Amino acid sequence: MRMTSIIFAFVCFALAMPAWADKYLDTIENFKRAEVAKPYFTSAYGYAVFPTIGKGAIGVGGAGGKGHVYQGGKFVGESTLVQLSVGFQLGGQAYSQIVFFEDKRAFDEFTSNGFEFGADASAVAITAGANAQVGTTGVSAGASTTVEHGKAVAQYYKGFAVLTLAKGGLMYQAALAGQKYTFRRK
Repeated sequence: MRMTSIIFAFVCFALAMPAWADKYLDTIENFKRAEVAKPYFTSAYGYAVFPTIGKGAIGVGGAGGKGHVYQGGKFVGESTLVQLSVGFQLGGQAYSQIVFFEDKRAFDEFTSNGFEFGADASAVAITAGANAQVGTTGVSAGASTTVEHGKAVAQYYKGFAVLTLAKGGLMYQAALAGQKYTFRRK
């Protein structure tokens, strides 16, 4: 059991390595290049961007990352994401995530400390060259998705839309997970 814990900790830390100082702007630009994300940048009240979320699991899994929160395109604070998952899962991966807020109510809900997404939510995964529909098994949470003409379409769900970009790793997962966010105004 101790060896499992050591491997799990190593995978999480290795995947969450620090990046360059402009990692937030680079990540935002990566999402802006995705067709499915473009409408959100012009209509969303705000968003939270997490350049790297490291995730690892051996039976019990965890993920974490730090992000910046923007309102009207202006930086307003920092957020931390923590995730716990339970189920059949093995591996590690890293991904970027952006959470769009449809309106002031959603923004205020997210920035109230202790905001959580439940395990029943879903996200749109943006992959190189193709978009895909994905349900959360711990990867992300918050937006409902439909497929139209072979392309994933994100929609707001309870005022939130979540998109993810895979960065690397390999993970098999059939698990329940939830994400918890904290917010600190700058």
